[in-house]
Amino acid sequence: MGLTKQYLRYVSGAVFGVIGSQKANIAYVTLRGGEKGRHVAVAACEHVFIWDVRKGEKVMILKGVKHEVTFLCPAPDGNHVAVGYEDGAVRIFSLLSGESSVTLNGHKTAVTVIGYDGLGARLVTGSRDTDVIVWDVINECGLFRLKGHKDSITQALFLEKHNLLVTSSKDSFVKWWDLDTQHCFKTLVGHRSEVWGMVMLDQESRLLTGSADSELRAWDISYLSQEKVEGEPQEKKVKSLLDDDDDDEDQDEAMDEGSEDRILSCKGAGSILREARDRVVSMTTDSKARVLACHGNEAVLELFTVLSKQEVERAMGRKLKKAKKKAAKLTEDADQEAAEPAVQKTLGDQITRLTNIKASSKIRWVDCLWCAGGELKVALLLQNNTVETYSLKLSDNRPAPAATKTSRLTLAGHRTDARTLAFSSDNMAVLSASGDTVKVWNRSTLQVVRTMACEYALCSLFVPGDRQIILGTKTGKLQIFDLASGGLLENVAAHEGALWSVALSPDQRGIVTGGADKTVRFWDFELVKGQETEQKRLTVKHTRTLQLAEDVLCVKVSPNQKLLAVSLLDSTVKVFYMDTLKFFLSLYGHKLPVLCLDICHDSSLIVTGSADRNVKIWGLDFGDCHRSLFAHDDSVMFLQFVPKTHLFFTAGKDKKIKQWDADKFQLIQTLEGHHREVWALAVSPSGDYLVSSSHDKSLRLWDRTREPIILDEERETEREAEFEESLAKEGEPVVPGETEGEAAPAVKKTVETVKAAERIMEALELYRIESRKLEEHKYACEQAGKQSTRVASPSDPGGSEVNHVQTPTRGKTSSRVGVCVFTSSCPNARRPQGQAGRRAAGLGGGPPPRPDGPMADANANGGECQRGHGDNSEPLT
Repeated sequence: MGLTKQYLRYVSGAVFGVIGSQKANIAYVTLRGGEKGRHVAVAACEHVFIWDVRKGEKVMILKGVKHEVTFLCPAPDGNHVAVGYEDGAVRIFSLLSGESSVTLNGHKTAVTVIGYDGLGARLVTGSRDTDVIVWDVINECGLFRLKGHKDSITQALFLEKHNLLVTSSKDSFVKWWDLDTQHCFKTLVGHRSEVWGMVMLDQESRLLTGSADSELRAWDISYLSQEKVEGEPQEKKVKSLLDDDDDDEDQDEAMDEGSEDRILSCKGAGSILREARDRVVSMTTDSKARVLACHGNEAVLELFTVLSKQEVERAMGRKLKKAKKKAAKLTEDADQEAAEPAVQKTLGDQITRLTNIKASSKIRWVDCLWCAGGELKVALLLQNNTVETYSLKLSDNRPAPAATKTSRLTLAGHRTDARTLAFSSDNMAVLSASGDTVKVWNRSTLQVVRTMACEYALCSLFVPGDRQIILGTKTGKLQIFDLASGGLLENVAAHEGALWSVALSPDQRGIVTGGADKTVRFWDFELVKGQETEQKRLTVKHTRTLQLAEDVLCVKVSPNQKLLAVSLLDSTVKVFYMDTLKFFLSLYGHKLPVLCLDICHDSSLIVTGSADRNVKIWGLDFGDCHRSLFAHDDSVMFLQFVPKTHLFFTAGKDKKIKQWDADKFQLIQTLEGHHREVWALAVSPSGDYLVSSSHDKSLRLWDRTREPIILDEERETEREAEFEESLAKEGEPVVPGETEGEAAPAVKKTVETVKAAERIMEALELYRIESRKLEEHKYACEQAGKQSTRVASPSDPGGSEVNHVQTPTRGKTSSRVGVCVFTSSCPNARRPQGQAGRRAAGLGGGPPPRPDGPMADANANGGECQRGHGDNSEPLT
């Protein structure tokens, strides 16, 4: 048997470059012995990062498995964090150890909201699947599922004093649930669009909701115990002809769908106008509900203060005093008797605008924390991969305090997507460049070594020696940076359009660039003296130009320095001789432009990846297409050979990275981890490491292990993963004539539950077979004239059925061997040894006999049962 080619597995090593994912919220947490308001928790793809905002350091990582984090909620005890994921799972992490010991599976799709009760014993989760589940955290199980909403859940709040739950959804409804009876007793229909946010104020007596307009609507809540004694008739509302219809319109909208005012009533109390005109993105309060923070899609955070009853009374007193002065002045002018002025309390008197905070970019999430000394800390997660924190000093003397920016986390990531990556020749440094900055990372520590401002970068490489880097930009310039000083050495105007590709010559003496101006240009490295200093610096000198008919998308020089491959906008790849620039081959077959290509180390193969989702493997000798592979479900954005092999990696917009064998045309493995489109990848010169960048702002490092890959097992694992995903998407079976209730068990169909159900069905089938055989045996005994006897035992006072049979021994010995055959209900039973004995008992196959049973030493005791059955057996017929 011939030797088979061995492939080694690549595994995810680390996630870096992301400060905070936009999909999940930001939350203040307190670590053991830490200062309050010093640490924030943010999602980072499938992980949760805990940042020290004062030092700007990552202090803890709560590691996820595969799916993206969608919501965070710290527990009231401060030692745990509940994390919701894209697949509907909820995991509870300990902030002391960083480990997760509790996993709650109940939702089918992404968790959109999580909330604890005051004690931290119950947890409520809402999902995109429109269900709300209440969990028992102590017993680690689901209590019940609440159904009724028609769209994603946006907020869920406990009303602990009355054991109620209020939920809001994108279906424009706010629903009230009685957790004792597990049903919805009230639905607010006063919103004309999605309800995006909701907070509870004034000790659960006021509800504030944010919708798709600029109004924050307030609803006053009055409970039954505060209104009427049970049994007392309600006061009937009579509408007179003088009442204005417009004034009653809001009241009619606030009424629920039926007469469910037996538990509470919820009436509209007015609204607060925001400065922003777009929808509410998120809104929150501090733990005491003294300050309200909300924002839209812009970079302005609006803060409101909720006044206490004493502060409202003082404000109303001042308002009444002003009204009296004004009335007195009017009566003096008119010489009339002064009338007592009436001052009406409005919502604006109870919730006043505090200040606005202007962030450096659009705000995605906000969290507030009230600290000692009247200090309010605000943490903002921005849409450009940045975390900012602000501090406000609140006092009675300063009605409009100024917000002070206390920290800004930007160093550990790019503001925009990293579109190009490169490895240094010693495998130790990784270059990543985005729309405004270029960063150099230490591969072993994943720390930023250098950060330099640049133009919009499209391609990059390390200059041989790893002391300088070269970037190709969207404006057609070549930017040369010195890594030691971190400064820009030179800006070279290389192309008139975007510079899409740059390749290093195999002799390492120059570079080749291709751009949107339909040219390929050749450059040589040179050392020239600087104008200010006598030290020499690196520059590039233009030597040759190749004019083409279409825009150049990618260029590559063969390692043997004989050929130049150029991909054009007309979906073809042209191959030229390197020395004379004469045309050699045209590779055509792709239906859409070729976005990436690479040539293997021995210059025998060229691989092209296109926007038509295909990868084609060509021979460079004659330009023949060896194989066309359907590689990804979307455009192939980047590909690269592993050095000194015919294995290559491809990256696609379908969020996947795949490894292929160019000789056997086989898919080796799929690297899943990114949650958005993968833009670029780079393989280290040793082939031991792979780094990739994605639209989710993350950079991922993949390590090559010593574990071999068996392709058949890899395909089986992929099929199992597909089956597991299909299970999660399956709907519940519809039973004709059955109406779906509001409450349901908090369970979810998974592979484990399917296997458990199959095991139960197998056990039931085995029981049915054994029961049928037992009935046949009883019938055979009755036909033979034998009677079953009942034998009492300490564990079975009623007795168990025992059939004693005796098997004669061969020969002339007088000893008799007794065999006691018990039914399955006898605790003292010992089944007959061997298949023949079981067939004689009519039991067929079954579990093996217990070695320590009452008949374990029957032969030694003269064939007597140790339970006292004696040797009263009847002969076997």
